[in-house]
Amino acid sequence: SLCFPQKLWKLVESHEFRSVWWSESGKCVAIDEELFKEEVLGRGGPLQIFATRNMKSFLRQLNLYGFSNMQRDCKRSASLPEFLAQEAAASAHSKILCYYNPYFNREHPHLLEKCKRR
Repeated sequence: SLCFPQKLWKLVESHEFRSVWWSESGKCVAIDEELFKEEVLGRGGPLQIFATRNMKSFLRQLNLYGFSNMQRDCKRSASLPEFLAQEAAASAHSKILCYYNPYFNREHPHLLEKCKRR
């Protein structure tokens, strides 16, 4: 079974989820909090991705693996074909969270193995 950062990587790389994506630079992961709670954490049974269904617990896991909350660099990637659909889906009042980890980078998947729990 995959560890937390590997699961998160697969999620961000997947086109199945609209609630999580790479920032424009590919150095941060952006999460639409409300949609993520419904789309990812809301899954139960065999479809459950993370060990928790609670947003606070998920954010605690991010922190345990060395992710830090960022305020900038959160724009959606213009290279994604579903950009417009994502923009329409992300309502004006949704809370977008951005998290950075030096070992979690779209351009350098080999660094993922250095992403360890503190």
